[in-house]
Amino acid sequence: MPQAYVLGLGQSGISAAKLLKADGWQVTVSDSNASPSLEKRKQELESEGIAVELGGFPNFAKLVEANQTVDLVVVSPGVPWDRQEVEQARSLSLDTVGEIELAWRYLKHIPWVGITGTNGKTTVTSLTAAIFQTAGLNAIACGNIGFPACEIALQVLQQKIHPDWIIAELSSYQIESTQTVKPKIGIWTTFTPDHLNRHYTLDAYRNIKASLIDRAEHIVLNGNDPYLINFGAAMWPKAIWTGIDEQVVEAINDGAYIENSWVKFRGEQVFQIAHWHLLGKHNRQNLLMAVAAAKLAGISSAHIDHAISEFQGVPHRLEHIRYYEGIAFINDSKATNYDAAEVGLRAVKPPVVLIAGGQPKQGDASAWLEQIRQRSIAVLLIGEAALLFAEMLNDAGFKNYEIVETLERAVKQAASIAHSRAHNHPSQPLPTVLFSPACASFDQFANFEQRGDRFRQLCQELS
Repeated sequence: MPQAYVLGLGQSGISAAKLLKADGWQVTVSDSNASPSLEKRKQELESEGIAVELGGFPNFAKLVEANQTVDLVVVSPGVPWDRQEVEQARSLSLDTVGEIELAWRYLKHIPWVGITGTNGKTTVTSLTAAIFQTAGLNAIACGNIGFPACEIALQVLQQKIHPDWIIAELSSYQIESTQTVKPKIGIWTTFTPDHLNRHYTLDAYRNIKASLIDRAEHIVLNGNDPYLINFGAAMWPKAIWTGIDEQVVEAINDGAYIENSWVKFRGEQVFQIAHWHLLGKHNRQNLLMAVAAAKLAGISSAHIDHAISEFQGVPHRLEHIRYYEGIAFINDSKATNYDAAEVGLRAVKPPVVLIAGGQPKQGDASAWLEQIRQRSIAVLLIGEAALLFAEMLNDAGFKNYEIVETLERAVKQAASIAHSRAHNHPSQPLPTVLFSPACASFDQFANFEQRGDRFRQLCQELS
Protein backbone atom coordinates (compact mmCIF):
# COMPACT_ATOMS: atom_id res chain seq x y z
CA MET A 1 0.00 0.00 0.00
CA PRO A 2 1.56 3.35 -1.03
CA GLN A 3 2.29 5.80 1.81
CA ALA A 4 1.34 9.50 1.69
CA TYR A 5 2.02 12.30 4.13
CA VAL A 6 -0.29 15.34 4.14
CA LEU A 7 0.99 18.54 5.79
CA GLY A 8 -1.70 20.79 7.26
CA LEU A 9 -4.99 19.89 8.92
CA GLY A 10 -7.18 22.58 7.35
CA GLN A 11 -10.04 21.87 4.95
CA SER A 12 -7.70 21.37 1.99
CA GLY A 13 -5.50 18.94 3.91
CA ILE A 14 -8.48 16.96 5.18
CA SER A 15 -9.91 16.71 1.65
CA ALA A 16 -6.55 15.56 0.27
CA ALA A 17 -6.26 12.91 2.99
CA LYS A 18 -9.76 11.56 2.36
CA LEU A 19 -9.15 11.47 -1.41
CA LEU A 20 -5.94 9.46 -1.00
CA LYS A 21 -7.52 7.12 1.55
CA ALA A 22 -10.40 6.42 -0.84
CA ASP A 23 -7.88 5.64 -3.59
CA GLY A 24 -6.10 3.01 -1.50
CA TRP A 25 -3.27 5.00 0.08
CA GLN A 26 -2.04 4.73 3.64
CA VAL A 27 -2.25 8.33 4.86
CA THR A 28 -0.66 10.27 7.71
CA VAL A 29 -1.75 13.88 8.26
CA SER A 30 0.33 16.22 10.40
CA ASP A 31 -0.05 19.80 11.59
CA SER A 32 2.55 22.05 13.21
CA ASN A 33 -0.03 23.28 15.74
CA ALA A 34 -2.09 21.60 18.44
CA SER A 35 -5.45 22.87 19.68
CA PRO A 36 -8.84 21.55 20.82
CA SER A 37 -10.31 22.08 17.36
CA LEU A 38 -7.42 20.22 15.72
CA GLU A 39 -7.77 17.45 18.31
CA LYS A 40 -11.41 17.07 17.27
CA ARG A 41 -10.42 16.84 13.59
CA LYS A 42 -7.78 14.27 14.53
CA GLN A 43 -10.37 12.05 16.22
CA GLU A 44 -12.70 12.30 13.22
CA LEU A 45 -9.97 11.34 10.73
CA GLU A 46 -8.61 8.54 12.90
CA SER A 47 -12.11 7.04 13.02
CA GLU A 48 -11.83 6.80 9.22
CA GLY A 49 -8.45 5.04 9.37
CA ILE A 50 -6.27 8.10 8.69
CA ALA A 51 -3.33 8.64 11.07
CA VAL A 52 -2.92 12.18 12.49
CA GLU A 53 0.08 13.76 14.26
CA LEU A 54 -0.22 17.19 15.91
CA GLY A 55 2.46 19.60 17.08
CA GLY A 56 4.98 19.16 14.27
CA PHE A 57 5.74 17.89 10.77
CA PRO A 58 7.68 14.70 9.94
CA ASN A 59 11.46 14.65 9.60
CA PHE A 60 11.60 13.14 6.12
CA ALA A 61 15.36 12.63 6.21
CA LYS A 62 14.99 10.37 9.26
CA LEU A 63 12.08 8.49 7.66
CA VAL A 64 14.17 7.84 4.52
CA GLU A 65 17.19 6.77 6.62
CA ALA A 66 14.96 4.32 8.48
CA ASN A 67 13.81 2.89 5.13
CA GLN A 68 10.22 4.01 5.76
CA THR A 69 8.29 4.42 2.54
CA VAL A 70 7.38 7.97 1.54
CA ASP A 71 5.65 7.84 -1.84
CA LEU A 72 3.97 11.22 -1.73
CA VAL A 73 4.03 14.46 0.30
CA VAL A 74 1.00 16.74 -0.10
CA VAL A 75 1.35 20.33 1.13
CA SER A 76 -1.73 22.36 2.11
CA PRO A 77 -1.92 25.99 0.84
CA GLY A 78 -1.46 27.33 4.39
CA VAL A 79 1.95 25.64 4.71
CA PRO A 80 4.71 27.76 3.07
CA TRP A 81 6.38 26.06 0.11
CA ASP A 82 9.77 27.13 1.49
CA ARG A 83 9.16 25.75 4.99
CA GLN A 84 12.10 23.63 6.18
CA GLU A 85 10.29 20.28 6.16
CA VAL A 86 8.85 20.93 2.70
CA GLU A 87 12.22 21.93 1.28
CA GLN A 88 13.74 18.83 2.91
CA ALA A 89 11.18 16.58 1.21
CA ARG A 90 11.90 18.20 -2.15
CA SER A 91 15.67 17.97 -1.67
CA LEU A 92 15.27 14.24 -1.05
CA SER A 93 13.47 14.01 -4.44
CA LEU A 94 10.28 12.86 -2.76
CA ASP A 95 7.13 13.44 -4.85
CA THR A 96 6.07 16.71 -3.17
CA VAL A 97 2.97 18.50 -4.45
CA GLY A 98 0.32 20.96 -3.34
CA GLU A 99 -3.33 20.10 -2.78
CA ILE A 100 -4.32 21.61 -6.16
CA GLU A 101 -1.68 19.56 -7.98
CA LEU A 102 -3.01 16.42 -6.30
CA ALA A 103 -6.58 17.25 -7.35
CA TRP A 104 -5.38 17.88 -10.92
CA ARG A 105 -4.02 14.31 -11.10
CA TYR A 106 -7.58 13.07 -10.62
CA LEU A 107 -9.38 15.78 -12.62
CA LYS A 108 -7.12 16.50 -15.60
CA HIS A 109 -9.51 14.69 -17.97
CA ILE A 110 -11.98 17.54 -17.30
CA PRO A 111 -11.35 21.02 -18.80
CA TRP A 112 -10.47 23.71 -16.24
CA VAL A 113 -10.86 27.46 -16.15
CA GLY A 114 -8.03 28.60 -13.86
CA ILE A 115 -8.55 32.09 -12.43
CA THR A 116 -5.86 34.01 -10.57
CA GLY A 117 -5.06 37.63 -9.75
CA THR A 118 -4.63 39.90 -6.73
CA ASN A 119 -8.24 41.13 -6.76
CA GLY A 120 -11.37 40.14 -8.66
CA LYS A 121 -10.81 36.36 -8.59
CA THR A 122 -13.91 35.44 -6.62
CA THR A 123 -16.32 37.55 -8.67
CA VAL A 124 -14.90 36.25 -11.95
CA THR A 125 -15.00 32.65 -10.68
CA SER A 126 -18.57 32.93 -9.41
CA LEU A 127 -19.80 34.66 -12.56
CA THR A 128 -18.01 32.22 -14.89
CA ALA A 129 -19.53 29.26 -13.05
CA ALA A 130 -22.99 30.89 -13.19
CA ILE A 131 -22.75 31.45 -16.96
CA PHE A 132 -21.58 27.89 -17.62
CA GLN A 133 -24.35 26.50 -15.40
CA THR A 134 -26.99 28.63 -17.15
CA ALA A 135 -25.83 27.05 -20.41
CA GLY A 136 -26.66 23.63 -18.94
CA LEU A 137 -23.07 22.62 -18.15
CA ASN A 138 -22.17 20.92 -14.89
CA ALA A 139 -19.54 23.50 -13.93
CA ILE A 140 -18.21 23.36 -10.37
CA ALA A 141 -16.44 26.25 -8.66
CA CYS A 142 -13.65 25.17 -6.31
CA GLY A 143 -10.17 25.98 -5.03
CA ASN A 144 -9.99 29.26 -3.15
CA ILE A 145 -13.80 29.46 -3.37
CA GLY A 146 -16.43 26.90 -2.44
CA PHE A 147 -15.14 23.35 -2.12
CA PRO A 148 -11.48 22.33 -1.89
CA ALA A 149 -10.44 20.89 -5.26
CA CYS A 150 -9.63 17.53 -3.65
CA GLU A 151 -13.22 17.33 -2.37
CA ILE A 152 -14.40 17.55 -5.98
CA ALA A 153 -11.78 14.95 -6.98
CA LEU A 154 -13.05 12.59 -4.27
CA GLN A 155 -16.64 12.88 -5.49
CA VAL A 156 -15.50 12.27 -9.08
CA LEU A 157 -13.44 9.25 -7.95
CA GLN A 158 -16.52 7.87 -6.20
CA GLN A 159 -18.61 8.63 -9.33
CA LYS A 160 -21.01 10.80 -7.32
CA ILE A 161 -20.63 13.72 -9.74
CA HIS A 162 -19.62 14.10 -13.40
CA PRO A 163 -18.44 17.68 -14.02
CA ASP A 164 -18.21 19.15 -17.52
CA TRP A 165 -15.90 21.94 -16.32
CA ILE A 166 -13.86 22.81 -13.24
CA ILE A 167 -13.90 26.56 -12.50
CA ALA A 168 -10.96 27.01 -10.12
CA GLU A 169 -10.09 30.16 -8.21
CA LEU A 170 -6.37 29.78 -7.51
CA SER A 171 -4.35 31.89 -5.07
CA SER A 172 -0.59 32.29 -5.24
CA TYR A 173 -0.38 29.98 -2.21
CA GLN A 174 -2.09 27.25 -4.24
CA ILE A 175 -0.24 27.86 -7.50
CA GLU A 176 3.28 27.85 -6.06
CA SER A 177 3.02 24.13 -5.25
CA THR A 178 1.69 23.08 -8.68
CA GLN A 179 3.85 21.74 -11.48
CA THR A 180 1.56 20.34 -14.18
CA VAL A 181 -1.85 22.03 -13.71
CA LYS A 182 -2.80 23.14 -17.23
CA PRO A 183 -6.11 24.99 -17.53
CA LYS A 184 -8.01 24.97 -20.81
CA ILE A 185 -8.60 28.68 -20.09
CA GLY A 186 -6.36 30.77 -17.82
CA ILE A 187 -7.57 34.16 -16.55
CA TRP A 188 -5.39 36.78 -14.81
CA THR A 189 -7.62 39.45 -13.29
CA THR A 190 -5.31 42.07 -11.71
CA PHE A 191 -1.81 42.39 -10.31
CA THR A 192 -0.75 44.57 -7.36
CA PRO A 193 1.56 43.92 -4.37
CA ASP A 194 0.11 41.40 -1.89
CA HIS A 195 1.25 38.42 0.22
CA LEU A 196 4.82 39.76 0.32
CA ASN A 197 5.18 38.35 3.84
CA ARG A 198 4.95 34.92 2.17
CA HIS A 199 6.59 35.49 -1.24
CA TYR A 200 9.08 38.22 -0.18
CA THR A 201 9.40 40.03 -3.54
CA LEU A 202 6.97 41.35 -6.14
CA ASP A 203 8.79 39.42 -8.87
CA ALA A 204 8.42 36.13 -6.98
CA TYR A 205 4.71 36.78 -6.45
CA ARG A 206 4.24 37.67 -10.13
CA ASN A 207 6.20 34.67 -11.40
CA ILE A 208 4.05 32.26 -9.37
CA LYS A 209 0.87 33.58 -11.00
CA ALA A 210 2.52 33.73 -14.42
CA SER A 211 3.47 30.05 -14.18
CA LEU A 212 -0.21 29.04 -14.17
CA ILE A 213 -1.14 31.37 -17.03
CA ASP A 214 1.85 30.21 -19.07
CA ARG A 215 0.56 26.63 -18.98
CA ALA A 216 -2.99 27.55 -20.08
CA GLU A 217 -4.21 26.69 -23.58
CA HIS A 218 -6.15 29.98 -23.90
CA ILE A 219 -5.13 33.10 -21.97
CA VAL A 220 -7.45 35.97 -20.92
CA LEU A 221 -5.85 39.13 -19.49
CA ASN A 222 -7.19 42.39 -18.06
CA GLY A 223 -6.38 45.11 -20.59
CA ASN A 224 -7.01 47.86 -18.03
CA ASP A 225 -4.34 46.64 -15.61
CA PRO A 226 -1.11 48.60 -16.29
CA TYR A 227 1.16 45.92 -14.83
CA LEU A 228 -0.39 43.12 -16.87
CA ILE A 229 -0.18 45.20 -20.06
CA ASN A 230 3.53 45.85 -19.53
CA PHE A 231 4.30 42.30 -18.47
CA GLY A 232 1.88 40.22 -20.53
CA ALA A 233 1.85 41.80 -23.99
CA ALA A 234 5.31 40.53 -24.93
CA MET A 235 5.08 37.29 -22.95
CA TRP A 236 1.76 36.09 -24.38
CA PRO A 237 1.27 37.59 -27.87
CA LYS A 238 -1.79 35.40 -28.54
CA ALA A 239 -3.58 36.35 -25.29
CA ILE A 240 -7.16 37.60 -25.39
CA TRP A 241 -7.42 41.03 -23.76
CA THR A 242 -10.44 42.70 -22.18
CA GLY A 243 -11.06 46.44 -21.95
CA ILE A 244 -13.57 49.05 -20.85
CA ASP A 245 -11.72 52.20 -22.02
CA GLU A 246 -11.77 53.40 -25.64
CA GLN A 247 -7.99 53.46 -26.04
CA VAL A 248 -7.80 49.87 -24.81
CA VAL A 249 -10.73 48.79 -27.01
CA GLU A 250 -9.01 50.08 -30.15
CA ALA A 251 -6.04 47.84 -29.46
CA ILE A 252 -7.96 44.65 -28.63
CA ASN A 253 -10.69 44.19 -31.24
CA ASP A 254 -9.93 40.46 -31.04
CA GLY A 255 -10.92 40.38 -27.34
CA ALA A 256 -13.86 41.29 -25.10
CA TYR A 257 -14.83 44.94 -24.73
CA ILE A 258 -17.66 47.44 -24.32
CA GLU A 259 -18.58 49.58 -27.32
CA ASN A 260 -21.71 51.64 -28.04
CA SER A 261 -23.49 50.20 -24.97
CA TRP A 262 -22.84 46.62 -26.11
CA VAL A 263 -20.53 43.97 -24.68
CA LYS A 264 -18.70 42.50 -27.66
CA PHE A 265 -16.41 39.54 -28.19
CA ARG A 266 -14.24 39.50 -31.32
CA GLY A 267 -16.61 42.02 -32.90
CA GLU A 268 -19.80 40.06 -32.12
CA GLN A 269 -22.51 41.75 -30.06
CA VAL A 270 -23.12 39.57 -26.97
CA PHE A 271 -25.54 41.64 -24.81
CA GLN A 272 -26.30 45.21 -23.83
CA ILE A 273 -24.29 46.47 -20.85
CA ALA A 274 -27.50 47.81 -19.27
CA HIS A 275 -28.35 44.19 -18.37
CA TRP A 276 -25.41 44.13 -15.92
CA HIS A 277 -26.22 45.33 -12.39
CA LEU A 278 -23.02 45.25 -10.28
CA LEU A 279 -21.41 48.47 -9.08
CA GLY A 280 -18.07 49.78 -10.30
CA LYS A 281 -15.78 49.83 -13.33
CA HIS A 282 -13.81 46.95 -11.86
CA ASN A 283 -16.92 44.77 -12.04
CA ARG A 284 -17.33 45.62 -15.71
CA GLN A 285 -13.82 44.33 -16.20
CA ASN A 286 -14.64 41.19 -14.18
CA LEU A 287 -17.68 40.74 -16.42
CA LEU A 288 -15.62 40.92 -19.61
CA MET A 289 -13.17 38.27 -18.43
CA ALA A 290 -16.01 35.87 -17.61
CA VAL A 291 -17.63 36.60 -21.00
CA ALA A 292 -14.34 35.85 -22.78
CA ALA A 293 -14.08 32.50 -20.97
CA ALA A 294 -17.68 31.64 -21.84
CA LYS A 295 -17.21 32.47 -25.50
CA LEU A 296 -13.99 30.44 -25.64
CA ALA A 297 -16.00 27.53 -24.20
CA GLY A 298 -18.58 27.88 -26.98
CA ILE A 299 -21.45 29.25 -24.87
CA SER A 300 -24.18 31.18 -26.69
CA SER A 301 -24.77 34.90 -26.25
CA ALA A 302 -28.34 34.19 -25.11
CA HIS A 303 -27.14 32.02 -22.23
CA ILE A 304 -24.51 34.60 -21.25
CA ASP A 305 -27.10 37.41 -21.33
CA HIS A 306 -29.51 35.45 -19.12
CA ALA A 307 -26.80 34.56 -16.59
CA ILE A 308 -25.35 38.05 -16.21
CA SER A 309 -28.83 39.58 -15.90
CA GLU A 310 -29.55 37.30 -12.92
CA PHE A 311 -26.12 37.57 -11.24
CA GLN A 312 -26.24 39.31 -7.85
CA GLY A 313 -22.52 39.36 -7.03
CA VAL A 314 -20.68 37.50 -4.29
CA PRO A 315 -21.07 37.85 -0.51
CA HIS A 316 -18.63 40.25 1.20
CA ARG A 317 -17.66 42.05 -2.03
CA LEU A 318 -19.59 45.32 -2.27
CA GLU A 319 -22.60 43.41 -0.94
CA HIS A 320 -25.61 45.65 -0.30
CA ILE A 321 -26.90 44.71 3.18
CA ARG A 322 -29.81 47.09 3.76
CA TYR A 323 -31.13 50.62 3.79
CA TYR A 324 -31.48 52.07 7.29
CA GLU A 325 -33.35 55.39 7.32
CA GLY A 326 -32.50 55.67 3.63
CA ILE A 327 -28.75 55.11 4.24
CA ALA A 328 -27.12 52.24 2.33
CA PHE A 329 -24.91 49.82 4.29
CA ILE A 330 -22.37 47.99 2.10
CA ASN A 331 -20.30 44.95 3.14
CA ASP A 332 -16.89 44.85 1.44
CA SER A 333 -15.16 42.55 3.95
CA LYS A 334 -13.32 40.81 1.12
CA ALA A 335 -11.30 43.99 0.53
CA THR A 336 -8.25 42.68 2.41
CA ASN A 337 -5.65 45.04 0.87
CA TYR A 338 -5.33 48.71 -0.09
CA ASP A 339 -6.03 48.16 -3.79
CA ALA A 340 -9.28 46.26 -3.19
CA ALA A 341 -10.39 48.88 -0.66
CA GLU A 342 -9.63 51.69 -3.11
CA VAL A 343 -11.77 49.92 -5.73
CA GLY A 344 -14.58 49.64 -3.17
CA LEU A 345 -14.46 53.35 -2.39
CA ARG A 346 -14.58 54.24 -6.09
CA ALA A 347 -17.59 52.00 -6.66
CA VAL A 348 -20.04 53.36 -4.06
CA LYS A 349 -21.87 56.68 -4.05
CA PRO A 350 -20.25 59.42 -1.95
CA PRO A 351 -20.28 60.81 0.66
CA VAL A 352 -18.93 57.73 2.47
CA VAL A 353 -18.67 56.84 6.13
CA LEU A 354 -15.86 54.29 5.94
CA ILE A 355 -15.12 51.51 8.44
CA ALA A 356 -11.56 50.18 7.99
CA GLY A 357 -8.93 48.22 9.86
CA GLY A 358 -7.93 44.73 10.91
CA GLN A 359 -4.58 43.02 10.56
CA PRO A 360 -2.50 45.34 8.34
CA LYS A 361 -0.68 44.22 5.20
CA GLN A 362 2.28 45.59 3.31
CA GLY A 363 1.51 47.67 0.23
CA ASP A 364 1.19 51.15 -1.23
CA ALA A 365 -1.71 52.95 0.47
CA SER A 366 -1.38 56.27 -1.39
CA ALA A 367 -4.21 55.75 -3.92
CA TRP A 368 -6.52 54.44 -1.17
CA LEU A 369 -5.78 57.47 1.02
CA GLU A 370 -6.49 59.80 -1.91
CA GLN A 371 -9.90 58.19 -2.43
CA ILE A 372 -10.64 58.65 1.28
CA ARG A 373 -9.75 62.35 0.99
CA GLN A 374 -12.03 62.75 -2.04
CA ARG A 375 -15.04 60.65 -1.04
CA SER A 376 -15.20 60.09 2.74
CA ILE A 377 -16.75 62.33 5.37
CA ALA A 378 -15.59 60.12 8.27
CA VAL A 379 -13.41 57.06 8.85
CA LEU A 380 -13.91 54.68 11.80
CA LEU A 381 -10.90 52.52 12.62
CA ILE A 382 -10.92 49.03 14.13
CA GLY A 383 -8.46 46.27 14.96
CA GLU A 384 -4.67 46.10 15.00
CA ALA A 385 -4.31 48.61 12.16
CA ALA A 386 -6.23 51.40 13.92
CA LEU A 387 -3.20 53.35 15.21
CA LEU A 388 -1.26 52.86 11.97
CA PHE A 389 -4.20 54.01 9.85
CA ALA A 390 -4.81 56.99 12.14
CA GLU A 391 -1.22 58.10 11.60
CA MET A 392 -1.50 57.57 7.82
CA LEU A 393 -4.73 59.57 7.63
CA ASN A 394 -3.28 62.34 9.73
CA ASP A 395 -0.19 62.52 7.49
CA ALA A 396 -2.49 62.65 4.44
CA GLY A 397 -4.31 65.65 5.92
CA PHE A 398 -7.55 63.79 6.70
CA LYS A 399 -8.60 64.63 10.26
CA ASN A 400 -12.14 63.26 10.55
CA TYR A 401 -11.25 59.79 11.81
CA GLU A 402 -11.95 58.01 15.08
CA ILE A 403 -10.49 54.86 16.64
CA VAL A 404 -13.46 52.74 17.77
CA GLU A 405 -11.56 49.40 18.05
CA THR A 406 -14.45 46.98 17.42
CA LEU A 407 -16.87 46.36 14.59
CA GLU A 408 -19.79 46.57 17.03
CA ARG A 409 -18.92 50.15 18.00
CA ALA A 410 -18.08 51.04 14.41
CA VAL A 411 -21.50 50.09 13.02
CA LYS A 412 -23.37 52.04 15.72
CA GLN A 413 -21.14 55.09 15.30
CA ALA A 414 -21.36 54.93 11.49
CA ALA A 415 -25.16 54.88 11.67
CA SER A 416 -25.09 57.86 14.03
CA ILE A 417 -22.72 59.90 11.83
CA ALA A 418 -24.68 59.12 8.66
CA HIS A 419 -28.00 59.96 10.34
CA SER A 420 -26.65 63.29 11.64
CA ARG A 421 -25.27 64.17 8.21
CA ALA A 422 -28.62 63.38 6.57
CA HIS A 423 -30.50 65.45 9.17
CA ASN A 424 -28.14 68.44 9.04
CA HIS A 425 -27.72 68.50 5.24
CA PRO A 426 -31.14 67.46 3.86
CA SER A 427 -30.46 68.90 0.40
CA GLN A 428 -27.29 66.81 -0.10
CA PRO A 429 -27.04 63.11 -1.10
CA LEU A 430 -27.51 60.60 1.70
CA PRO A 431 -24.24 59.06 2.97
CA THR A 432 -23.20 55.47 2.28
CA VAL A 433 -21.78 53.37 5.12
CA LEU A 434 -19.02 51.20 3.63
CA PHE A 435 -17.19 48.45 5.53
CA SER A 436 -14.04 47.99 3.44
CA PRO A 437 -11.22 47.03 5.81
CA ALA A 438 -8.07 47.18 3.59
CA CYS A 439 -6.74 44.54 6.00
CA ALA A 440 -6.68 40.85 6.75
CA SER A 441 -9.20 39.67 9.34
CA PHE A 442 -7.05 37.49 11.56
CA ASP A 443 -6.66 39.91 14.46
CA GLN A 444 -10.33 39.66 15.47
CA PHE A 445 -11.94 37.05 13.17
CA ALA A 446 -11.22 33.61 11.73
CA ASN A 447 -11.53 34.88 8.14
CA PHE A 448 -13.05 37.67 6.06
CA GLU A 449 -16.31 35.70 5.69
CA GLN A 450 -16.87 35.56 9.45
CA ARG A 451 -16.01 39.27 9.64
CA GLY A 452 -18.49 40.12 6.88
CA ASP A 453 -21.19 37.94 8.43
CA ARG A 454 -20.76 39.83 11.71
CA PHE A 455 -21.05 43.17 9.92
CA ARG A 456 -24.22 41.98 8.17
CA GLN A 457 -25.71 40.85 11.50
CA LEU A 458 -24.88 44.17 13.19
CA CYS A 459 -26.45 46.15 10.33
CA GLN A 460 -29.62 44.08 10.43
CA GLU A 461 -29.90 44.65 14.18
CA LEU A 462 -29.95 48.44 13.77
CA SER A 463 -33.28 49.90 14.82
